[in-house]
Amino acid sequence: MKNRLRVLRAERAWSQQDLAERLEVSRQSVNAIETGRYDPSLPLAFRIADLFDLAIEEIFHNPAKDDQ
Repeated sequence: MKNRLRVLRAERAWSQQDLAERLEVSRQSVNAIETGRYDPSLPLAFRIADLFDLAIEEIFHNPAKDDQ
């Protein structure tokens, strides 16, 4: 799953640690989500979307659906 998390975080000048603290997850979890090695749970995806005041679909998208 692709996402805009790194861009959104950078726009706010937040480090991965800053974002992790806001989401109450580890910095390693933020890194894994940003690099696409880990897809967040639905509750975590909602917390991310709420934090950035965006819809989940504005942050995460499935590149396989782009081909359809």
